[in-house]
Amino acid sequence: MRSMKHLASMVWSCLFGFGMATLAFAAYAQTAPSSRAVKAAEQPLGAQELSIAERVHVGHLPCELGASVRMTADKKTPGYFNLQGKGYKYRMKPVPTSTGAIRLEDEKAGAVWLQLANKSMLMDQKNGRRLADECAHPDQVAFANDMKVNPPPALIDVSNTAASDQR
Repeated sequence: MRSMKHLASMVWSCLFGFGMATLAFAAYAQTAPSSRAVKAAEQPLGAQELSIAERVHVGHLPCELGASVRMTADKKTPGYFNLQGKGYKYRMKPVPTSTGAIRLEDEKAGAVWLQLANKSMLMDQKNGRRLADECAHPDQVAFANDMKVNPPPALIDVSNTAASDQR
């Protein structure tokens, strides 16, 4: 008799526990999948990432070989960007660098956007290839043209005879 009560108690606990778990899952399932994904993957960015995001060039950016990309800032999630081109679409967020280059990543897809002063490029890290290169916002085109007219000094200047005499 005692074991029957114990068995009944165990069955009741299992059924009650299963019922509570089912109710909890049902409540979770009723929330929109996209809102669950946003909460899990897109936490608010810190001050450093938001500072980087302020310098990202947005709009239609023509690239080499007639390609182009469109970079748009997400108005609902500050600091995040949507990048799309022919055959791809990425959700990018700023990543700090030690070089000063602006770097955006879609970690899940393995995409990296690098924005330099004179050009930008999109790389697929998973497959080790560039998807778009020589992409340029009008500000980058102006900077590149200025570099042609006023080239930066060479890092290693071998034309200096005084340096060669010192060796």
